[in-house]
Amino acid sequence: MKILIMCDMEGVSGIVTWDQVTGGAPMYEEGRKLYTEEINAAVRGARRAGAEEIVVVDCHGAGGDWSFNSLIPETLEPDCTWVAHHPWSRYTELLEQGADACLLVGMHARNNTEDGVLCHTISTVKWHNLWFNDDLVGEVGVNAALCGHYGCPVLLVTGDEAVCRESKALLGKGLSTVAVKRGLTRYSARQIPPTRAREMIEAGAYQALQSLDAVSPYSPAPPVTITVEVDKVEKMADFMGRAGVELDKDRQRVFSRAADWMTAWNQIWPW
Repeated sequence: MKILIMCDMEGVSGIVTWDQVTGGAPMYEEGRKLYTEEINAAVRGARRAGAEEIVVVDCHGAGGDWSFNSLIPETLEPDCTWVAHHPWSRYTELLEQGADACLLVGMHARNNTEDGVLCHTISTVKWHNLWFNDDLVGEVGVNAALCGHYGCPVLLVTGDEAVCRESKALLGKGLSTVAVKRGLTRYSARQIPPTRAREMIEAGAYQALQSLDAVSPYSPAPPVTITVEVDKVEKMADFMGRAGVELDKDRQRVFSRAADWMTAWNQIWPW
């Protein structure tokens, strides 16, 4: 069994501020430790479920050389390999080889989620809202669509209660979720202590992998329209002149249309 683990920092137990997830900030090293141990818990659960190959992908953009490079190498579980400093949503090697399932660990809710801790969609500076056809999605949706393009289902999502709720609504009731905190505001939460949260994640990963067909791969129906609502009108210039892309400056929206999701995504997302 080949398992892909895609991970982010904002949904980790103990993390509630940008300083904990921003490279070089005073609390970043504490955040890295919390982050790495939740990933270790998912690796242990996947291994116990029978995974023979586990690839962890660091999907957190911490800034500078820390971007997609926040895990602490010397404390990672030895039963995995990990991808560091690779462009976000662009690691497809294991998917192309036939990954059996993906686990999403440490996820956060989409932008403008009232109880979503550190909620955002890619970047609230540019990406205010994002739709795949009629589905309003966040980063869980992007990761799920990437996996779904290769026929790989997402079977587990961990993070706060908001992202677990969002993920089940998008991917279906068969999805396993582990909520390690409940957002009170964007920057506060009632949290489960990290040691217990890790036990829950390990158990969740193990349980999720007992049924590889519990969730269907997420694949937006063709032809696909990806809609980006841009936060500031000047940011629309970043999308100008791209094939397959239309701009509606009045509503500050960008439309990418194609026969399939990957083609539509490639038209708007840089390598």
